[in-house]
Amino acid sequence: MKEAITVNRINSAAVPTQDTLARRFRKQISLQTFVLLGMAFLLVFSFAPLFGILMAFKDYSISTGIKGIFTSEWVGLRYFHEMTGDYMFPTLVRNTIVISLLKLVISFPVPILLAIMINEVRNSILKRFVQTVSYLPHFISWVVVVGMSYAFFSTEYGLLNNALMSLGLIGQPLDILTDPNSFWGLVVGSAIWKEAGWWTIIFLAAIAGVDPMLYEAAEMDGAGRLKRIWHVTLPGMKSAIIVVLILSIGSMLGGGMVGSNFEQSMLLGNSINSEKSQIIQTYAFNAGLAEGRFAFATMIDLVQSVISVILILSSNFIARRVSGTGLY
Repeated sequence: MKEAITVNRINSAAVPTQDTLARRFRKQISLQTFVLLGMAFLLVFSFAPLFGILMAFKDYSISTGIKGIFTSEWVGLRYFHEMTGDYMFPTLVRNTIVISLLKLVISFPVPILLAIMINEVRNSILKRFVQTVSYLPHFISWVVVVGMSYAFFSTEYGLLNNALMSLGLIGQPLDILTDPNSFWGLVVGSAIWKEAGWWTIIFLAAIAGVDPMLYEAAEMDGAGRLKRIWHVTLPGMKSAIIVVLILSIGSMLGGGMVGSNFEQSMLLGNSINSEKSQIIQTYAFNAGLAEGRFAFATMIDLVQSVISVILILSSNFIARRVSGTGLY
């Protein structure tokens, strides 16, 4: 009997009463406010719009307003078959996948290498300067970046063409901005320049978490700088690298960790290089806004979102099996 009473007292003490919860909430009012604002943001802008997915399966017209999302006639997978049957669909898929893979394969190692190089700089002033300069382009709009690209690569007034022609290295300007064969390289290069420094911050934080005693022990064992990087720095970054890689694979169709495919293709693309610049996102944008086919555009984005979820789940599963580390 006494043991039962003791257990009940312990359980009642472990469960906070309503008065205790209210007192704790008032004490943490500033922190709770931030949490509630974040939850409200997700609710309004992430969860509430999900009912719009219904448009992908209905004969929706913008003239019917929000009510039409629920009252329009069901058409099933008509827009899906229309999308896959479009003569442009193979080209759109090819361009989207190739650009995304190029960004992932070429761009992903750049922030890792840059973080290691910055970490190896011993001059603190130079180290902070390089880090600051490297991530400043992240805050520049893609519209400005494209304007800078025209200033550098334009055939009429581009700095690069003028310099090369002045030195006699080329006889005529390089047609970089309109040449379809140059588009993928231009997209990947501009994305690396703009975003690599920003992602370096994550990897520098991972390096900062490595125990300094490991470096001292490796140095005492006779390991040089490169061996310390290979056996101490990189293993210490493993978790951060895997998490960022999974997120990059999941968002690969949208651009991944280095830039937005849509913004780059929309701003750098033109009628001349369209065979290499048109991607699924620009196709959905033109169909949704230019042609007013909102239901069709919703189906395109829905398919892309489903593929992204599959990529995240599969890449996380593989990472768990191979390295024992994953996103969740």
